[in-house]
This record gives sequence, structure tokens and C-alpha cells, in this order.
Amino acid sequence: MWRAALRACLTGRSNGSKGIWGSRMHTCTAPAFPAARITAVQAMALWRRHFEDRGVTEPGPSIQHITAHVLGAKTVESLEQQKLTELLSQETTEQIWKLCTRRLSRMPVQYVIKEWDFRDLTLKMRPPVFIPRPETEELVELVLADLQTHQAANGPHTSLEVGCGSGAISLSLMKSLPQVRLLFINPLEAVALDQSEAAVALTWENACRLGLQGRLQVHHMDVMQDADSVLGLCSSVSALVSNPPYVFSEDMETLEPEILRFEDHTALDGGEDGLNVIRQILALAPQILSDHGRVYLEVEPRHPPLIQRWVEANVEELRYVGTHHDITSRPRFCILQKEKSNKDQGRDPY
Repeated sequence: MWRAALRACLTGRSNGSKGIWGSRMHTCTAPAFPAARITAVQAMALWRRHFEDRGVTEPGPSIQHITAHVLGAKTVESLEQQKLTELLSQETTEQIWKLCTRRLSRMPVQYVIKEWDFRDLTLKMRPPVFIPRPETEELVELVLADLQTHQAANGPHTSLEVGCGSGAISLSLMKSLPQVRLLFINPLEAVALDQSEAAVALTWENACRLGLQGRLQVHHMDVMQDADSVLGLCSSVSALVSNPPYVFSEDMETLEPEILRFEDHTALDGGEDGLNVIRQILALAPQILSDHGRVYLEVEPRHPPLIQRWVEANVEELRYVGTHHDITSRPRFCILQKEKSNKDQGRDPY
């Protein structure tokens, strides 16, 4: 039975390290299955308490997302009150118990319900493909602001995403620029690449579900190992966009169990200073971008001054345009621009 199998949850990290787990993470046994029928409200209250007792992060949102998903809605708030207070069928209750037990193992809720909303898209999700965060929605907004402002003057755009994961950035950009057909011969085209085969497959699956596969190329490619192939893939790119691995290696151990257990570490660990992949992207950028094309990066808040200094010392063809803060006022996004020649330095067509 599923209930017996799911109670054999993860009990700790395989290397025996204790640091982040705490004493309450040695078991993830689910609460007893109710003997009588209960309502969604009762199920949510029971599981919220159980998540809290077991140290699961965001216990309230977790059970709300799971309950809404099982009941066929995006959010609990969008459900009619009657739906929440009527007695659940045994099948529905079992589904809630099944998914909540997975969450109890610290599986991210995005993997538990197998989908997640990113801006106006619903994307399929599965481990170990990196889960897009709210900050990345802000990165997309920055790119769109530039592309939408200058699309009429500069003609058709092509974007390149390095480290596409689920495809969130490229697909959101394409979805947000469908009307450029009124101004251009073609809408925004996108190229996306990732070192993970699972990520490439998921990006393509999401593109097909959204009807965007005709405007997207997806490639299994490692920007660190396959530089020549990346350079041969595309040129004259308007926007090179990336949410690259940027976690300092020494900080990996401090990440939540949801991340350490289930997400691809290669999509997170940026090396000793978090800049391994970022430096490679910036070194290749001048050969990929069109004149005045831009690089848009989501980075760790300590990175912007480090990136600016490194570029000024090592990449003559790139100019550091500026740093943007996220909604929590952290310096999170870096924008750089390719300059045609030294005489163009300081000139900003945007």
C-alpha cells in the first residue's frame, strides 16, 4: 500500500552530516489516516500542525498548495467555501495524504504537485531540475523592459539562455512578446542550453505544452566544457540571459534540506567565489552578442562589485551598465553591454 511505502521516508543525509537537520528530522511518519471522512479544512489544519511539528518549512503554504492541487484549483482562495467544508471522498483524502507525505520528506512542494507558476506560465516540474525562484521573475522583467522599449528600432531579437532548467526564462520571454509580429517579420526567437539532460528534456516538454516549440532551440551543452560549441551555436544575440550557479561552495552546506536533497547541485554551486560559470559566460559574451547586445545575470548579492571589477580588468568589449536590486532591496541583477569599439565606451543606446 502507498501509505506503508511512503512512511519509509528519508531519515537524513547519506554522508552522516548533522548540521542542518536538527533532532526532529529523524522521522517523517505521516499522521494516522482518518477513520472517518473529514473536510479539506480539517485536513489542512491537521497537516499544518504536523508539518510544524516536523520542522517542514512554510507549513501553511505547503498544505494549501497541495490541497488546492488535489481539488483542481491553483489556490485555496480560489475554491468555493462549500468545496472546502464538504466531506472529502476517501480517494481525495488518500491523495492529500500521499502528497503531504512526500512533502514531509522535505521534497519541495513544486516537485510534489509536479508543476509551478512562473509569471503567467504554468510549468511542469520534476527533480532534480532547478526550481525557478521569484527573483528570476524580476530578471525577466528587466529583460522585457529593454526588449519592448527598443524592439521597433532594432528589429527582430534573439535571446540565449545559459542554464535553462525548466525553461522558465526563455519561455516567459517568448510568451510575453507575441505581438512583435505587428512590428517585425518574426517574433522573439530563443536558444536555450543546459548541462543537464533532464533540464533540456523538461524545457522542451514545457515549450511543447505552451505551443512555443517553433520559436525555441534547446541544446544539451555545458558552457564550461563546450565553449566552442556554444560559440558556434549562435551569434548576434540581443540578450544573453542567465540565472547561473552562483552559490559559494562553502555555503552549500547551509542550504535547506529541500534544496540539498532534491535539486541538482551543479545548478547551484558556483565554486569557491560563486563566479566560475559567470566568468565563463562573460568571457564568451562579446563573441555571442550583437553590437550593444546585453548580458542579464541573476547573482548572489555579494557579486555585483566583484563582477564589475573582473569585467573591467578582463573583458574590454563589455561595459558594466548597472546593478539592479530585487524586491527585498538586495543587489541581485547585473546588466552588461557589448560595445562595438573603444570609441563607443560610455555610449548607451538604451
